[in-house]
Amino acid sequence: MPFVNLKVSPGPDAARTARLQAGLTALMHDVLGKKAELTAVLVEPVAVAGWTVGGAAVGCGAHLDAKITRGTNSAEEKARFIAAAHALLAEVLGPDLPLATYVVVDEVPGEAWGYAGLTQAHRAAERRAA
Repeated sequence: MPFVNLKVSPGPDAARTARLQAGLTALMHDVLGKKAELTAVLVEPVAVAGWTVGGAAVGCGAHLDAKITRGTNSAEEKARFIAAAHALLAEVLGPDLPLATYVVVDEVPGEAWGYAGLTQAHRAAERRAA
């Protein structure tokens, strides 16, 4: 049940937003093995005036935070995701993307999040019991 939050400045148009959503969903599935049908992607526009790197204004900025359940992916898988997600951002958003464009894989304990009213830890326990 991954959740991907992408903050982008300036906000992308509808076509770029759709490309980012589809690409990030595919990466979560293909690289991290997450269920595409449970992957949520939120693209949030940020005003250009709200983004700086090193204290200097930038014309383009992006920050990606992907939440997954702790312990479900290897270090190598997470590294591959970070590289592929950065490549997707550069492809869609263009060459003005700053060097300081961060992709974060945030591992959340299974008992600390879930969907449809059940935690990921509860779902894992049900799978083990079956």
